[in-house]
Amino acid sequence: MLKNILFLFFISYNLFANQKANTDTLKFVFEPDSIFLHIGETGVINVKMVKENGELAQSPFLIYGQPRRSLEASPRISDSTGFAKVTVKPHKSGMLKLRARSIAVKREDRVYGLAKVEVPKPKLKRVVFSNPIIKIYAKTSIKMNVDVFDEANLIRKDVDVIYSTSAKDIAEFDDFGNLRTKNIGKVILTAKVNELESQINISVIKNPIKQLTINSDKEEIRTGDVLQFVVEAYDRRKNIVTDAPLEYSYKGKAEYGIGFPASAQITSDGRFVAETAGLYTIHVSSNGSIVSKTIKVVPRNVGKELKLIGHGLISDVYTSDLWLWPGIGKHKGKDFAVTGTWGANGEAYFWDVTDPSKMVIIDTITVDARTINDVKISDDGRVGVISREGASNRKNGFVVLDVTDPYNVKITAEYNDDMTGGVHNVFIYDNHVYAVNNGRKYDIINIEDPSNPFRVGVYELGTPGHSIHDVWVEDGIAYSSNWADGVHAVDVGGLKFNERNRKQIEYNPLLMKAGKGSPANPVHLSSLVDPNGHNHAAFPFKSQSTDKFYIVSGDEWFPWRYPGKPRPYQPRGGFHFLDFTDIENPKEEAVYTITEAGSHNHWIKGDTLYAAYYNGGLRIVDISGELLGDLYRQGREIAFYMTSHSDGHIPNSTNVWGTIPYKGYIFYSDMYSGLYCLKLIHTNDSSTP
Repeated sequence: MLKNILFLFFISYNLFANQKANTDTLKFVFEPDSIFLHIGETGVINVKMVKENGELAQSPFLIYGQPRRSLEASPRISDSTGFAKVTVKPHKSGMLKLRARSIAVKREDRVYGLAKVEVPKPKLKRVVFSNPIIKIYAKTSIKMNVDVFDEANLIRKDVDVIYSTSAKDIAEFDDFGNLRTKNIGKVILTAKVNELESQINISVIKNPIKQLTINSDKEEIRTGDVLQFVVEAYDRRKNIVTDAPLEYSYKGKAEYGIGFPASAQITSDGRFVAETAGLYTIHVSSNGSIVSKTIKVVPRNVGKELKLIGHGLISDVYTSDLWLWPGIGKHKGKDFAVTGTWGANGEAYFWDVTDPSKMVIIDTITVDARTINDVKISDDGRVGVISREGASNRKNGFVVLDVTDPYNVKITAEYNDDMTGGVHNVFIYDNHVYAVNNGRKYDIINIEDPSNPFRVGVYELGTPGHSIHDVWVEDGIAYSSNWADGVHAVDVGGLKFNERNRKQIEYNPLLMKAGKGSPANPVHLSSLVDPNGHNHAAFPFKSQSTDKFYIVSGDEWFPWRYPGKPRPYQPRGGFHFLDFTDIENPKEEAVYTITEAGSHNHWIKGDTLYAAYYNGGLRIVDISGELLGDLYRQGREIAFYMTSHSDGHIPNSTNVWGTIPYKGYIFYSDMYSGLYCLKLIHTNDSSTP
């Protein structure tokens, strides 16, 4: 069977290679090549991908608007001839772009084209104080937020607001909307933009605060530890003032260097975290009263060593994702791994990793594709799924595998219905495959009978220019990464929390709201928009030390590459810790970012983050305790490992794709040199397993 698959592959691959060779002669034609529209209006642009002789390319292509969330375009993919009649609808002003690109895995193989969509700025309509306050204590400062709306009911950030008060002796604005109150009395606040203005009347009342006290449960903490200060305010009669306006600040002295600054952060609710060791004095003031407390911050000292246990070299192609699982049946007691390949021959490699120091490839599956981007194995170790992109016949999708015998893996079925643009990411959960389809949605495919997969549901956003990269499923909740639309948590069969024993499942506040969704009926539970627009992967995580529930979101983009060939990509990105403990009001609390490198996939086990950081190597991070601020600068990094192999596909370069902690080891895939196994050891422990 494998020989037949290989024979068919080489035929299809040659067809694809010939098509690739002709990509330089392809180009896009837009009719018209520019269009003028107002926000909310629709227009039509005909798009063709043509050969050098002007004939249609007889191949589909992708269509999308830029910037993200600005321009709606329908359809998102052309017909099979290479033509699309595209309806565009702008949702923001500016010089927008309708883009088209050919379907190819490697960026250097793609053909691009664009048409301009000019959208004028709507007239401004109203100015609104978004946080109106009736009463403010004297001798305090508050930020007055103002929203400026245009006729399209969009908030405009490109306008200058002029602030003023009717009595500067009572209250006065600075240029940034900060209001400083001085004396008691009534005053009118005005926010003005051109001829538009908004006014509110406030009363500045007597500040009763005469005394402050400050306490904390610790006087010595580590870098990265969050210390909550408790401040109480009293009036002249020693009564507690519950709504006291407090202003926090700190002064620090670092324990290293000469004149080096001590770096820390303190929030408006009194949470303090330090990035550098030293002595810090926290000041709290209100109405002329000041109280201070000094604490000591010591280094976190969580460093360990990563020891290389084994390596399986792949040097002829790029390695993509990995998955590990324990053997079943006659292979019980053994351990296996599967890795994909990127921009290559459509191969997936199966490994015996029972002895991680002697990892060996035991089988290879080859399909019609250039990229096997993602690989997954079911929890019972019976079914595998590999994604497909760059098929010669454009019938991309995914392939279902029988992996009960990893030495003799068999193809069970293919699924490519309405997946012309390719499947970039897959996940297996409860006899269903969640397949990211054409980069715009995820389809939910029933594989209860692995030989007969069929679609039962789909989750797609309705926002303009929406797109998706990744999906992860736990406890019946699907977590998708949707670029500019951020992280979405969706009920696809999650039980309400009170329907399960708390001792049997980690607490997840999303389960409190679940119970109505299913694979056939995905129901949105909560989400958080990503302001930087690069949300790439998400992983749910309940802190073992605080019981807070997070979704850890990674971002990804490629701003530049080294010149010449080979040309290693130089990605950028980090991980964002999104607190979903209150699912109605999720918020970002912390980040882990290496500025000179780019994040990719990640895994969390316990209170440890395992991060595949592309050119930054493998990173192991302590995420215990409350999380706040920049975790990298706080010294939370436990260890890192930089791949470098002279025989790599790109020699002596690092590009870590994915990582999985497994049975006391840490496995990861490097695009340039294959599969690795490491073990985390204490610095004083040189023993091998």
